[in-house]
Amino acid sequence: MPVYKYTGRTRKGHLKRGTIESESRREAISDLKKKGISLREIKETKATIFNKELSLGRKSVKNRDFVIYCRQFATLIRAGVSIVEATHILTAQSESKVLQSALEKVENDIREGHSYSDAAKKHPSVFPPLFINMIRAGEMTGNLDETLDRLAMYYEKQYKLKKKVQSTMTYPIILLVLIIGVVIFMMLSIVPNFVSMFEQFEGDLPAITKMVVSMSELIQSSWWILLIGTIVFAIGFMYMFKNNDSFHYQVHYGLLKIPIFGKILQKSAIARMTRTLSSLFSSSVPILQALGIVEKVVDNPVIGKVVREARVNLEQGSPLSEPFEKSWVFPPLVSQMTAIGEQTGSLDYMLEKIADFYEDDVDRTVDSLQSLIEPLMIVILAVVVGFIVLSIMIPMFTVFTEMQ
Repeated sequence: MPVYKYTGRTRKGHLKRGTIESESRREAISDLKKKGISLREIKETKATIFNKELSLGRKSVKNRDFVIYCRQFATLIRAGVSIVEATHILTAQSESKVLQSALEKVENDIREGHSYSDAAKKHPSVFPPLFINMIRAGEMTGNLDETLDRLAMYYEKQYKLKKKVQSTMTYPIILLVLIIGVVIFMMLSIVPNFVSMFEQFEGDLPAITKMVVSMSELIQSSWWILLIGTIVFAIGFMYMFKNNDSFHYQVHYGLLKIPIFGKILQKSAIARMTRTLSSLFSSSVPILQALGIVEKVVDNPVIGKVVREARVNLEQGSPLSEPFEKSWVFPPLVSQMTAIGEQTGSLDYMLEKIADFYEDDVDRTVDSLQSLIEPLMIVILAVVVGFIVLSIMIPMFTVFTEMQ
């Protein structure tokens, strides 16, 4: 498709330069006018990597940009601005190029008579299924502004919870890598300097020293084998994780069973599931459809499997809470409050309270862990380094004693 380079001014009078793909020069001019750009110059140019955005995989929008978009969209709709005009305004204001590009296409589809939800559905990497279905429900009930506010709050809470869990999990991993790096450095640079001196020592070396020297010699002679093995293992693990459903399930199952950290992952996943289901249910999305969406967005196959069983249960006329009660991954609180919600007709409220409870619980646990992890990892680093230093110092003390 031809690429046209243009220069013009926006409705606010700002100078704008860029490129646009279009079937013809006339169509390019028409598209730019729809965007509110008053053209000064437009000419065809060659499509190169310098005037065309590169795409590495699927494009997505940052959570922060998406939350801002939902909030601004809700404000405009509440102020009486039409969906077409609101989309046009937000297209010009958005700082995300990916969101901006999607909104341009959404605006064109709306002008052609499509509903907003149908237009947004064509861009699954930008607008997730949860967003589409809640918007569709909002269009049907006439509560689009409330739905958008609810979506903004939902994505805000999910983003904060996800970042908090990630920071807790990332910190010990970084320190573990640091410990491994220190050990390798000492094995390659410090221990070999003492090996020649140990060889001159006629007596038997202590077991601890022999072990450290053997490890040092192994790393020096076979470092490339260890490096290649690590890379192959990492690539193989990632491939299996992405392409093998059984392996993907078992990895998540194992993560949930890890002491302390497994509980954090479990509670955050439950909070995400119940928050999502509550948001969909309160937006008048049918419960079976809502469960199908939750299964996809919960991002944990262990919990997703239970949600799928709950959906089948409902289709057969059984209570939603029954699979939650039978599964080890859901604490009794979840099944009990879900059962109460079903009996009293306040399921969305009960699910929201479950999400609030577990989000607060994760916050408290993460704050406590963050204050304990740092000193714990420092102690581990001191023990590892102390072990290597001790293995060197013991035979040296023996040599000094014999010399005296």
